[in-house]
Amino acid sequence: MSTFDHVGLIKDINANLAPLRKAQPEAMQGFGQLATAAMKEGAVSAKNKELIALAIGITQHCSGCIGFHVKALHKLGCTRAELEEMLTVCVYMGGGPALMYTAEAIKAWDTMAPQ
Repeated sequence: MSTFDHVGLIKDINANLAPLRKAQPEAMQGFGQLATAAMKEGAVSAKNKELIALAIGITQHCSGCIGFHVKALHKLGCTRAELEEMLTVCVYMGGGPALMYTAEAIKAWDTMAPQ
């Protein structure tokens, strides 16, 4: 099972990117605007977009993506059943490596669940 601390990982990523945000504000703001525009509610719901983003993070083996998108899914009211159903698609499409990151996503889900 994964030993990642996703809450700590998110904090570390944000802290490590702070100097880049200062050095390259236009580029970093541009990325933020792209994220906001891509993830806003539209023909596809924001929750479904976050599920898609998490699926991509899992199949691309990105622990940071798993942390950020699991956190967002909790905020959007995603259920564990919705998460688990999406995770089976990840395993179907990504095979054994995706299964390993699926385990990580489940741990992140449980760790980051609202109390």
